Amino acid sequence: MREILEKLAKGSISVEDAERSLKTQAIDAISDVARLDINREVRKGIPEIILAEGKTPEDVLKITLKMLEKGRAIVSRASKEHVEALTKAAPANSILRRDDRVGMVVIKQKDFRVEKTGGKVGILAAGTADIPAAEEARIIAEEMGCEVLTAYDVGVAGIHRLFPPLKEMIEKDMDVIVVVAGREGALPSVVSGLVDVPVIGVPTSIGYGFGEKGVGALMAMLQACSLGLAVVNIDGGVAAGVMAVLIANRAAKFRKQSV
Repeated sequence: MREILEKLAKGSISVEDAERSLKTQAIDAISDVARLDINREVRKGIPEIILAEGKTPEDVLKITLKMLEKGRAIVSRASKEHVEALTKAAPANSILRRDDRVGMVVIKQKDFRVEKTGGKVGILAAGTADIPAAEEARIIAEEMGCEVLTAYDVGVAGIHRLFPPLKEMIEKDMDVIVVVAGREGALPSVVSGLVDVPVIGVPTSIGYGFGEKGVGALMAMLQACSLGLAVVNIDGGVAAGVMAVLIANRAAKFRKQSV
C-alpha cells in the first residue's frame, strides 16, 4: 500500500491506477476455497480472523499459511484435528501459540512484533466454565496491542470476590471491561452499574433446563436495567474481544494526541 501511495505522490501513476491497485491488493484468493481480506487490519484495526469451525483441516491450513505471508494468522474455534495440522505444518521461521481450551491458534513470523497501542481492556469471568470465552477475548485484545487485566471466577454467587479485581481495573483506568457469564447472566449487569466505562457482556452456553444453552443469560443481559452494557452473541468471545479493542485503541489514540 505504501509503495502505491508513494507512486501516486510522485505522479508516476494516476489516481485511477492507484485505486485499481489498492482494490487488487484488498482480496487474495486461495484457489476456490477462500478470498482473504488481507487489508482488513489497515481498514478496520482488526485483521481477518480465520474461523476453523466448519472447514476441513486442509482448508484451514491453506488459508492460514497464506495469511502468515503477511506476518501473522489468527485461527479461532479450531478442533483438535485443525490444531494438529497447523502445528505440524508451521514453517520453521514462525512461532505458533495454541490454546486448546478455546481452539485459538496464533502463528507469527519470527520477526513479527505486536505494537503496544496503550489501549487497556479488563476481562471478568463469572465462573470457571466461562473462562474459554473470556480467553478468546483476551487473546484477541493482546494480539491487537492492548494491555489486558483478567479476573476469573468472580460471579454473583460470591459477590465479594468481584470487588478487589474490579477495584484494580478502575484504579488502572481500563478503557472497557468485557464480562463473561452463563446461567442467569447477572454479572455484566452488576458491573455496568458500578463503573463509568463501556461494558461488553458475553453470555455463555453454560446452563441447563429452562433458558438453557445461554438463552437465559442472553435474555437477561439484553434486559439489563443498568445502562452502559452492550451484548454480543452467545459464546462470542472473539466478537467481544474485537469490540473491546476498537473501543480501547481508539481511546488510546486520542489520549496520545492530547499529550
